[in-house]
Amino acid sequence: MKKLDFTADETDDGSTLAAAVRRRAEASWETVRSWVRAGKVTVAGARETDPARRLHKGDDVTIDPAARRVQPPPAIRIVFEDSEVVVVDKPSGVSSVPFEERETGTAMDLVRKTWKSSGRKGGSSQPLMIVHRIDKETSGLLAYAKNKGAERALAAQFRAHTVDRTYLCVAHGRVESRRIESELVRDRGDGLRGSGPRGKRAVTHVERIRPLRGATLCRVRLETGKTHQIRIHLAESGHPLVGEKVYIRDYVRRGGEPMAAPRLLLHAATLGFVHPRTGEKVHFESQLPPDFQAALDALT
Repeated sequence: MKKLDFTADETDDGSTLAAAVRRRAEASWETVRSWVRAGKVTVAGARETDPARRLHKGDDVTIDPAARRVQPPPAIRIVFEDSEVVVVDKPSGVSSVPFEERETGTAMDLVRKTWKSSGRKGGSSQPLMIVHRIDKETSGLLAYAKNKGAERALAAQFRAHTVDRTYLCVAHGRVESRRIESELVRDRGDGLRGSGPRGKRAVTHVERIRPLRGATLCRVRLETGKTHQIRIHLAESGHPLVGEKVYIRDYVRRGGEPMAAPRLLLHAATLGFVHPRTGEKVHFESQLPPDFQAALDALT
């Protein structure tokens, strides 16, 4: 079959992507679902890998059986869940929330996919509310609220800096334990976030765990939680994270040689907060994922 484009009409409105594609392509259900899961179908220009995606009238769909197969989205592990909160272990390379219009494959999407695969009814309509984020390239623990009351209670704890958060990271060079405080601004003058006057107060506590070949394994505790805070503070201290691609500019200008890594070596290892309903303190831990551990072993 050759590439086929169509715009969803009244017949397609509310139907699944697989059903609409099958009507146009006159292919079997098995073939249509395999096309979608392999990333060979796009909706509004974005690859859609869920055959059960509901279409709306006016959606532009392209079917290209010759398109390159995409890797399936990574799985996400639900660490804890009750009626108030979901805590997940997010893989590196997955956004916490959509940052671009129609972005799919986020941690929120993967949670709903996990619910659906387990046979849970109504999982796709269950609210997931943002109370904090971790960077796309950072792995580890991430929490969502499941109702407005939990959202308010958790957000208040993050604003008051009473949530316990520690990260494991690998930074270039010999890092010593220290406390770092600065004011962070969105643009330090060269297009990068960084420290500057009239910014937002940010405090990072760095603990040296052990030296590595050309780097240091560190445990970092956030007292505040600003965007890219750990990455910025360690980079401005002369020790950018291994695998860093954004806050590496100054290090390279000073003659530093960035170490190769398969990913950003930053992992949200622990998360603790007061449960919004019970009032009890809960604490969660996440082991280093295999790709991080392999990179660490190579530097030991």
